Amino acid sequence: MYESDFADLPATATRDALRIEYRWIGTPGADAPLAVFLHEGLGSIEMWKDWPAALCARLGMRGLVYSRPGYGRSTPRPNGVKWPVDFMARQARDVLPALLDTLGVSAAERARMWLIGHSDGASIALLYAAAFPAALAGAVAIAPHVFVEDISVESIAEAKVAYETTRLREKLARYHDDVDSAFYGWNDIWLDPAFRAWNIVGELGAIRAPLLAVQAFDDHYGTMAQVEAIGAAVAHASIHTLAQGGHSPHRDAPGPLDEAIEQFVSAQRKPAA
Repeated sequence: MYESDFADLPATATRDALRIEYRWIGTPGADAPLAVFLHEGLGSIEMWKDWPAALCARLGMRGLVYSRPGYGRSTPRPNGVKWPVDFMARQARDVLPALLDTLGVSAAERARMWLIGHSDGASIALLYAAAFPAALAGAVAIAPHVFVEDISVESIAEAKVAYETTRLREKLARYHDDVDSAFYGWNDIWLDPAFRAWNIVGELGAIRAPLLAVQAFDDHYGTMAQVEAIGAAVAHASIHTLAQGGHSPHRDAPGPLDEAIEQFVSAQRKPAA
């Protein structure tokens, strides 16, 4: 069992100081490459359960999982504050690099680092890969969003109804110190009419690191158009589809997903002929 710790990120000109819940998988500073896991829009460290540890063991990597601001036991979203339309870009370009700085992850370690993101976390992984093309070894984007689809908005609207009328709030409260901070931070911005114009496809061409994008056909939060857009923008990207797996294949189809990730990562490690 791994225990969480906390990193204090100093305030900047654009945000307040933050306290970030994080957890190492394996030994920090070890020779194995680092895999950083970026959770979904309602996720946290605990909601990953044991999948990051199992995948790290399979890949021969050490891992870092953390709860973004507003989630888990990290600094909650202040009452009345709404995430901005570019909230994922801010996580990619500011919060994640600041966390790596605070934890002492060196430039050499970042050059060997892999990002493994799910849903909103996959979008953050793509934005980091575009902003810091030399600061990682590769990225895996699972059920990524690169623009807003009707299916996403419809499912997120349904989630709001479920949160307010069923036991969903009670279930999520197990994973977040401030469950309303987590839920409404995600739900409000995705349902904001201004967010319909959010689109990061134009930024993806800057990605230079190996990239695997994974999408299940039965995902009720996004369609194949997401990974097709990634493939068109990033010529070297590898696109992998799953017949089943829903929006959370690491939970609902871990076998096929893990195999696809292992094959992709292993191929990048093979020396050039």
